[in-house]
Amino acid sequence: MGPQKSAAEPAGESVELRDPELPLAEPAPPDDDDDGGEPAADAEAPGAPGRGRCWRCRGSPCGARAEPEAKKKAPCPGLGLFYTLLSAFLFSVASLFVKKVQDIHAVEISAFRCVFQMLVIIPCLIYRKTGFLGPKGQRVFLILRGVFGSTAMILIYYAYQMMPLADATVIAFSCPVFTSIFAWIFLKEKYSLWDAFFTLFAITGVILIVKPPFLFGSGTSGMNEGYSVHLKGTFAAIGHAMLAAMTLVILRKMGKSVDYFLSIWYYVILGLPESIIILFIIGEWSLPYCGLDRLFLILIGLFGLGGQILITKALQVEKAGPVALMKTMDIVFAFIFQIAFFNRVPTWWTVGGALCVVASSTGATIRKWVQSSK
Repeated sequence: MGPQKSAAEPAGESVELRDPELPLAEPAPPDDDDDGGEPAADAEAPGAPGRGRCWRCRGSPCGARAEPEAKKKAPCPGLGLFYTLLSAFLFSVASLFVKKVQDIHAVEISAFRCVFQMLVIIPCLIYRKTGFLGPKGQRVFLILRGVFGSTAMILIYYAYQMMPLADATVIAFSCPVFTSIFAWIFLKEKYSLWDAFFTLFAITGVILIVKPPFLFGSGTSGMNEGYSVHLKGTFAAIGHAMLAAMTLVILRKMGKSVDYFLSIWYYVILGLPESIIILFIIGEWSLPYCGLDRLFLILIGLFGLGGQILITKALQVEKAGPVALMKTMDIVFAFIFQIAFFNRVPTWWTVGGALCVVASSTGATIRKWVQSSK
């Protein structure tokens, strides 16, 4: 009669039969006292897979058991950067459509985007069974994330309508600088002299874009619309950068304890009533009469949601540093779209300001990346 097997081995084999794709740990060593202290022999019964082998791999040690790490499929090199590039493109196209829809107020565009995204998010939450309220300890942060995020969306849409597309995009890109400041204040993260230098560099870039008359004179702006309109767009873009930075700090505070779709759910469920209240106060509600404008509104919602999903996927398969660097393509697309669709070549002041802001954000990102990798 062949030697007895330990009680742990059949259990391991049954798991391999049910789910052979999962890497399995080594079977537990047999108990010397099992079955009256009769030790399990090293030999295996004929036809049965040996130790270190599974039913699929009779002839050689199973890679799933011998080398669990080898079973993990590595992501395609550069896939995260491709997701980031595609996300930047979708966000830029959405901003182009916002600029094109000039007869509808920015707050109303935000309301339409919330409606379209809500129609997509609700089925996702039901499918993922995450609920609609979130963990009790995180609901206050989710509410703040929703209010700050939706207000930031309204402000950047208003900036797109009030000033050139490239200018608004560059100013909004100063968000990482404000993130460092708010993380220092609220999360007690370190804020060094390098961070202060990057902040000063970003402020210099914004000044070059805004071109205040008391520094540059009244004849250097070169803008077709009034300077007051341009200034409104500037303040809206700066407000967007600050609120977006606060949103990032809140998301960092919550960590991975909250499902991403639940975070977007608070973003749209609070952004919709906020937009409706503001529209009621300012009296700017009007349905789009042009069929093309209606199409633009739908595409703004879809492209905005697509960009959010792609940037999240990028951060799941790639480090935050390279993703943040690739995000600078937002500015490149903004310059291209401004020239191609509005026939408006940016001034050298705008180009210089863009270089300052990009250098500041890139420097801050690289520094955080190096610190986190130590």
